[in-house]
Amino acid sequence: MAELAEQLRKELDRYSPGGKLPSSRALVERYRVSPVTVSRALGQLAAEGLVVTRPGAGAFRARPRTPLTAVGDTSWQEVALSADGAGDVVPRTVDASGVTICLATPPPGVIEFNGGYPHPTLQPEKAMAAALSRAGRRPGAWGRPPLEGLPELREWFAREIGGTVTAAEVLIAAGGQSALTTALRALTPPGAPVLVESPTYPGMLAIARAAGLRPVPVPVDAGGVKPALLADAFRATGARVFVCQPLFQNPTGTVLAPERRPEVLRIAREAGAFVVEDDYVRRLAHEDAGPLPRPLAADDPDGVVVHVSSLTKATSPSFRVGALAARGPVLERLRAIQIVDTFFVPRPLQEAALELVGSPAWPRHLRALSAELRSRRDAMTACLRLHLPELSLPHIPSGGYHLWLRLPDGTGGTSQAFGSGGESALTSAALRAGVAITPGRPYFSAEPPAGHMRLSFAAVAGEQEITEGVRRLRAACDEVL
Repeated sequence: MAELAEQLRKELDRYSPGGKLPSSRALVERYRVSPVTVSRALGQLAAEGLVVTRPGAGAFRARPRTPLTAVGDTSWQEVALSADGAGDVVPRTVDASGVTICLATPPPGVIEFNGGYPHPTLQPEKAMAAALSRAGRRPGAWGRPPLEGLPELREWFAREIGGTVTAAEVLIAAGGQSALTTALRALTPPGAPVLVESPTYPGMLAIARAAGLRPVPVPVDAGGVKPALLADAFRATGARVFVCQPLFQNPTGTVLAPERRPEVLRIAREAGAFVVEDDYVRRLAHEDAGPLPRPLAADDPDGVVVHVSSLTKATSPSFRVGALAARGPVLERLRAIQIVDTFFVPRPLQEAALELVGSPAWPRHLRALSAELRSRRDAMTACLRLHLPELSLPHIPSGGYHLWLRLPDGTGGTSQAFGSGGESALTSAALRAGVAITPGRPYFSAEPPAGHMRLSFAAVAGEQEITEGVRRLRAACDEVL
């Protein structure tokens, strides 16, 4: 199809604007291709605005469009936008920079150590395609779904969470980011403080600030959030929400220690507060992870936890199906806000999710993904220790898709900390060397204690690319460290 489209594109000059092209039958005979190929090639040219197709009449060369001269004056918007929210206690700021770092596609030839999703070779593309095909043939697949989500899919997520969580306490959401947005809007009014782990996921910080909330950091260590500091933060701020990732925390990769799990729930319950549990990467456990702790929601009879989970990380960036789970009156508020914001998750996508997780291909995919992530983690860890020993790797995770490294405290013979300015210099130098990395600054809601960077081992093509990426990073470090 692409070759025929290119050939027709070159021959368009033979026809005057508005002139009729040869019929589809003539093109089939001339180029010895199928009618479907001709139809797709003409469709491609039509999408480019080069031809116009008229049912029953044929295809015609498009007439050139007269470009419009922009004469408007948009300077008034500076006043309007700056006045918006001028009376808010906490100004609403929409800053997507911390998220776009992980979403943007690097230039050709640049190794993607900054990716937030597994490489296409790690995605179950055939299984997803088959699931989508089967889903499209289900009776009523293209109709309107229940507002809360398909009952069977809600039941599946409830079983995945475990404990006493039921399908009636689950809402289907359009991925984890959408679910987190709904949760924060439901639980906190504009201007309120919200407790967050430090460091934490930049996308959640962006959601909070866009809603006019005030993120308050609570430090984490090798065992996750520190309960004593969490209790202090609740008392000092009067916050009613704490957002956390108890399993393979982003970016540190730590797991909330067993003895801290009940403490976190107790502290929140005594503060009259909710815990938003972002269980974003449970299905990306490594082969050597061992038994995983249950979600906090599975051990929460009092409705303290609002649970968020998603299929996206284990499948594809475009497979945006997730879940919100809660019990008590808050569930109705979550439901109402989600309906107002998004109506519902498209039914074909929900049906495809059911087909996928119910197929034999799903557990096979998770096993293969688990083994491959462990292999890539070990390869990147070994390369970093060999070629970049000055970068500190305090924790090697047993799940997830990235490593969190601390940069040297001093550089160039100085005693100054390698802070955000140094991170920026290293990020730029790395890109010049042909490798994209994620600086640590966006992961902190306040001043960071040191310079950091996050390296993804899942977004690249394989171990050979990991080795080459670390080699390029070595060259970048030599330039700035």
